[in-house]
Amino acid sequence: HDVNGSELIRGLNAKLQDGVVVTGGLAGDGDRFGKTYVIGEGNPARDAVVAIGLYGDRVRVGHGSKGGWDTFGPERVVTGSKGNVLYTLDDRPALALYKEYLGERAAGLPGSALLFPLSLRASQDATESVVRTVLGVDEVTQSMVFAGDIPTGAYAKLMRANFDRLILGAQDAGQAVLREYEMPALCIAISCVGRRLVLGERTEEETEAALEALPEGTAQIGFYSYGEISPHTQGRCDLHNQTMTLTVISEA
Repeated sequence: HDVNGSELIRGLNAKLQDGVVVTGGLAGDGDRFGKTYVIGEGNPARDAVVAIGLYGDRVRVGHGSKGGWDTFGPERVVTGSKGNVLYTLDDRPALALYKEYLGERAAGLPGSALLFPLSLRASQDATESVVRTVLGVDEVTQSMVFAGDIPTGAYAKLMRANFDRLILGAQDAGQAVLREYEMPALCIAISCVGRRLVLGERTEEETEAALEALPEGTAQIGFYSYGEISPHTQGRCDLHNQTMTLTVISEA
């Protein structure tokens, strides 16, 4: 959990030209939060970013990213944070507050926090929100490390799983791609590891729902991540958490 996904996104967007579609995910190791690796040039590596660039007049790329979690409890103000580390909500230690909501599940932290991500709004008037996944906790400072930035002054609300909405979210991601894509292709499906933990034996339903929304004959591969990378609809890439994010690639 050493990588701040928001910083990674800023770095990518700063170096790439407008019009370059970037999608992907942060490496994970389930709910263990130990060591993660990526493979580049045939060798496993830590503390590295691996990218594959596709270009050509006939390459077509589509993308879609959807969630499906429910918010609950009161909305609280982020009163203390730095980068992707959250210290206080409503001037209360973030970890202590989280433990109150988790109850018996608190013994399984940080893994159990994957079941309860955080919804963030930039301001009280903001209509759009982003979801952030917990990657680590610090018992000494009572702080929590997230996959992306937690801005001070933002409005936060806990989230929990809704099985049917998670699966519907996967289907919606497929339909978002389908609107701009009508030919069989390769679909790269990147799902947050938190969704995998929640769905359990129903995980297959998520991947099936995504694939069924795409053109017949589309092949699907993918992995579970600690954060998904994709544009919202158009433009620059952004960091998503707790989503099913699809990238569809074809040759026209």
